[in-house]
Order: sequence, then structure tokens, then C-alpha cells
Amino acid sequence: MTEKSSTDQDFVLPVRVYIEDTDAGGIVYYVNYLKFMERARTEYLRSLGYQHYGLSEENYQFVVHSCQVRYHSPARIDDALGVTAGLRHLGKATLLFAQQVRRGDQLLCEAEIKIACVSADGIRPKALPAPLYQRFKAEYRGERAND
Repeated sequence: MTEKSSTDQDFVLPVRVYIEDTDAGGIVYYVNYLKFMERARTEYLRSLGYQHYGLSEENYQFVVHSCQVRYHSPARIDDALGVTAGLRHLGKATLLFAQQVRRGDQLLCEAEIKIACVSADGIRPKALPAPLYQRFKAEYRGERAND
């Protein structure tokens, strides 16, 4: 088990708000913040050299175990946002992410999302693949490998 403080550099994905992300009033629909966060976690995984479909072919899948979300201020159509994904806890079969959606320096939404690694065929808990665990561990310590 490894813990990481929230002061370390997190992965940031730039996102633009489009009309399909908003309600009739031009404000981002609440569930779309979770979609933005999912994209940020997916791109973070890709930045480590892994993709969901490749892991699925090896009988690994990630599922959301739980999340806590706080909404602070609305995003609007055409806003340029930064969506963070910061690993806060690394377990053998679980990952805990602290995520934020920001417009510049303004915090719009934040969440703590627990991800479980499961077998793709039986949806049962399964330890992360050793190479991926090591990549997360290195990233977690700020020792990102240069591949």
C-alpha cells in the first residue's frame, strides 16, 4: 500500500465544453463532470503506456467501486477546462484518484474515485498486472520512466 499527498503534480487533460455537454441553459450537466474525469483517467493510463482494450485482452478491466463528488461552480458551453487525475492510493487491486475540474484557477468540481481491477471474464477482484503496478508505483513516487 502506498500513499501520495495531494501536493504532487497531477495529470491534466484539457477539455472544451460542447453543446452536447450542457443542459438547455448552457450549463454542464452534472454527470458530464464524471465523464470528463473518466477521460482524464483513461488518458493518464495511456500516458503510462497502457490502454483499456489491451488490458481487456489480457483479462483485466477497471471498474468504478465508489465515488464522492462535490460541485462548486458551473462550467458553461465553450469553457476551456483542465481535468486532473492524481493517484492518491495504490493498492494491489485498487486505485484511489483525487480529481478536479477547473476553469483556470477556479475549482468547479472535485471527486475522490476508487477504481477496482477485476477479471474481464468474471468481474471478480484481480491484482493489477505486475508491470502496470510498477509503472503506477514509479509514477506515484514521481519517478516516471522515460520510454
